[in-house]
Amino acid sequence: MKKILVYIGFVLVLAQVSCTKNFDAVNTDPTQATASSFDANLLLPSIQWNYANGNTGYNGPILFQSMWAQIFASTSSGAANYYDNADKYVQTTGTFSYVVGSWNTVYGAAGYANELQNLTKDNPELVNLNSYGTIMKVMSMQYLTDVYGDIPYSQALQAKTGVNNPVYDKQQDIYNSMLNDLDGAIAKLDAAKPLPTSDAFSYKGDIVKWKKLGYSLMLKLAMRLTKVDAATAQKYAEKAAAGGTLAGVADDAYLLADDPHGYTNGNASALAVAGDVYEVRWSKTYIDYLRTNNDPRLGVIAEVPNAGLAANQSDAPGSTDPAIQLGLPNGYDLKQGATDITKSPGYPGGTGAGADVTPIGKYSRPRSSLYRNRSGAIFILTYAESELLLAEAAVRGWNVGGTSAQQHYQNAVVGALQSLATLGADAMISAPVANAYAAAHPLDVSSPENSLKQINEQYWATDGSLLNFVEAWSNWRRSGYPQLVPVKYPGNFSGGQIPRREIYPVSESSLNPAAYKDAASRLTGGDTWSARVWWDK
Repeated sequence: MKKILVYIGFVLVLAQVSCTKNFDAVNTDPTQATASSFDANLLLPSIQWNYANGNTGYNGPILFQSMWAQIFASTSSGAANYYDNADKYVQTTGTFSYVVGSWNTVYGAAGYANELQNLTKDNPELVNLNSYGTIMKVMSMQYLTDVYGDIPYSQALQAKTGVNNPVYDKQQDIYNSMLNDLDGAIAKLDAAKPLPTSDAFSYKGDIVKWKKLGYSLMLKLAMRLTKVDAATAQKYAEKAAAGGTLAGVADDAYLLADDPHGYTNGNASALAVAGDVYEVRWSKTYIDYLRTNNDPRLGVIAEVPNAGLAANQSDAPGSTDPAIQLGLPNGYDLKQGATDITKSPGYPGGTGAGADVTPIGKYSRPRSSLYRNRSGAIFILTYAESELLLAEAAVRGWNVGGTSAQQHYQNAVVGALQSLATLGADAMISAPVANAYAAAHPLDVSSPENSLKQINEQYWATDGSLLNFVEAWSNWRRSGYPQLVPVKYPGNFSGGQIPRREIYPVSESSLNPAAYKDAASRLTGGDTWSARVWWDK
């Protein structure tokens, strides 16, 4: 990651220099980067870091999707009242700035990718770097359109050519373009050409792994369309399977943050804030799922703090005993009214005494040694996710190779358990334990619907433990699983529904009003939290 710091820092300095133009002195600014004067390899880690950063922490996901998908829960009172956005769908003073976080950061990744493409498009020796850039641009644009709906795509990232008010493309058109662009980028990968030299992902430039990543991304794009364009979904899912998706946990794509050099894991940074240490807990929905299935992750990812308020406000290790783990129900607070946590059904009581008492002391929180590592891994796309999507495709009767849905599902469960080790030694689940668990919990093939339910619940559980909140929420919107019960908190901004999208940044209505109004008019009910994006049926 230290190398990333050097590269990103260089790119930022270059960007600052490149914006300084002395029009009275020269017609061509010699400080402007060109394909011949700038090593485009330096852009790749900037793309990857911005994408990963936009997927984590206070850029949005932990403040919205982490609790919309009922992975986390929070009493969100006092110092951590900003979690009202997530746990109760209630606006806070920071709501609109959180909406901008993902938009700006991930569009930043797409912007770097676009520049990389421009700098490498005419150089055959840089075809692999160009393709990596396209893969990352597609990944970034999928994130943005999944979160917001219709977005600037075909005219986006072209301000330097004079396009300052880009149209918002329809999500259907965006998906068709992304699939086509991704297909072309994978096809151009060439092992005989130089490999990129600055890959910040776990792949370190490996073209074989990048090709698998490209096909697994294609599979993810395809499966998003199951309810709106089954023919296109089948076509590209089958193409991805034939091309070769991620083949094991060694193919997991992740990025290691580097806190000492300023590149901090956003989730860990958020969870290290005093209010978050105290009030962010695993949700009852999530912990109940793990307990019901006797899932070995329960004794790995969760801890109950030691008794008392001081211990609950400290990140000192708690107990990981699976028998005592308890999820916090979503939608409660510490305000001593009708929605106070002490009024929740089955309330277990608090811990501590006197001034050191806490009413939430028995609820499980994310394990400190795993989830507060500010230099820890940020997962991008995993073998387990890919195998679960292949399992679903097989259940639908699509030709995704000779492997059965049952085997894909078993592969995914083993992979999901073993991917956790990337977070640290405390998350290690041995191969014998993972294999035994998967064998004891096979796919329910009594009906296609039962299979789809089990597959997509496992997808949610997998992304939950890896803190991939937006993907867990997006796949829930698409599949309907798990069957979540929305919170009905007074004053919520989504009509008592789990939000189906983020609203557009407020600045869009003033900076790009015509395009914004056109996009908002295509949403049923307008630019609201409860409107559904095109593929969300």
